[in-house]
Amino acid sequence: MALVAVFGASGRQGLAQVRQLKASGHDVRAVSRRPDPFYGEDFGEVEVRPADIYDEDSVAEVLEGVDAAFFTQPLRAKNTAAEAVALIGRAAVRAKVGRVVWNTSSWIPDRAGDAFSYAGNTVGINALWRTGAPATVFGSVLFMDNLLTNWAFPAIVAEGRYRYPHRVGLEASWISLDDVAKFMIAAIDRPDLEGAWLNIGGPEALTPPRLVATLSKVIGKPLVYDPMTPAEFGKMLCDAFGDEITPQERAVMEPFIKDFYTYNNETPLTPFKVDMGPVVERIPIEMETFETWAKRQDWTPSNRPRPPAG
Repeated sequence: MALVAVFGASGRQGLAQVRQLKASGHDVRAVSRRPDPFYGEDFGEVEVRPADIYDEDSVAEVLEGVDAAFFTQPLRAKNTAAEAVALIGRAAVRAKVGRVVWNTSSWIPDRAGDAFSYAGNTVGINALWRTGAPATVFGSVLFMDNLLTNWAFPAIVAEGRYRYPHRVGLEASWISLDDVAKFMIAAIDRPDLEGAWLNIGGPEALTPPRLVATLSKVIGKPLVYDPMTPAEFGKMLCDAFGDEITPQERAVMEPFIKDFYTYNNETPLTPFKVDMGPVVERIPIEMETFETWAKRQDWTPSNRPRPPAG
């Protein structure tokens, strides 16, 4: 079994990675500045170490002695994905880490055409390869767990509305964060996956009406799809951060979210849809459907804190 450093261990994606690593029998070094990064979830014995992800020496130090490192770029990072993952790669080389696994949290362009902000993933992959770090990259396209955040969950359980800026006919391969973690774990000791990048999504492509119908069935009450404009969604997402987000951050994030979802609704490419047949043939993981994932969740209305996004 491996010792794996998980950056951003206190975030939603990091928590899923820690959960699945421990379930698979691996040891975990959770990289977080929070003394208790798991919000009460009991993973058993986990080493928690702080690090400054913007300082290469600090990162190299926290990577000493680990077999692999999992990296997910923070949503509100101060640097670009390419800058961040290149720093991780250089530090991993210094610490002689056996495998770096980067989860881009979005689609990696796999065909010609205007890729909008997704092109940054290609730049990041090239930057990572150039460090010489033995690495694998997964482009996870859209997370089921987004429905548990405070911009989605309250409207679903209290108002019977699912609000999102996808056009009605847009198909998306929703994937659970636990399944993303399983793919990352599979790459730790696979020599054939060194130097590889793959887009990953869930086992089915759902339009918003199909997703709502499935969720209505699970929750046991009727829900409606209430489509938002990309501009409305950008404002709502920024509102979800409350006082955490500065006016300067909002001035950048809100128009970006608007442009991002406008692009995804209009592009002839399919950034939210993945043919998982070849991927699962190469990495045989049994993924959960949206219905299976939804049945695992607690859809009872509550006032407990929920993540704003990410």
